[in-house]
Amino acid sequence: MSTPDRRTPDRRAADRGAPDRSASDRSASGRPTLIPGPLAAQEVGVAPATIRKWVQLGHLEPAGKAGRAQLFRLEDVFAAERATRRAR
Repeated sequence: MSTPDRRTPDRRAADRGAPDRSASDRSASGRPTLIPGPLAAQEVGVAPATIRKWVQLGHLEPAGKAGRAQLFRLEDVFAAERATRRAR
C-alpha cells in the first residue's frame, strides 16, 4: 500500500466536482446559503483577517450567526472583494 504524495492535489476532491459559481447561491429551500468567514476567505482568495477587516470597515455585513461565528452570503463576499479592488 502506497501513501499519497502530499505535493499533488487530491484527485478525489476534483472527482466530487467543485461548486459552480455561476449557479445561484441558494439552497434547495430557496434560502441563501451561508458560509463561515474562513471558508468565505478561501473562496475569494484572501486571508480570514481580510474578511474580518471588511466587516470592520463596513464593506461586508454578516448575514447570520452560528454560535460566535459570523456567516456570510457568498454573493456578498464577492461583491465586497470587487468593491475593495476598485478602491485601489
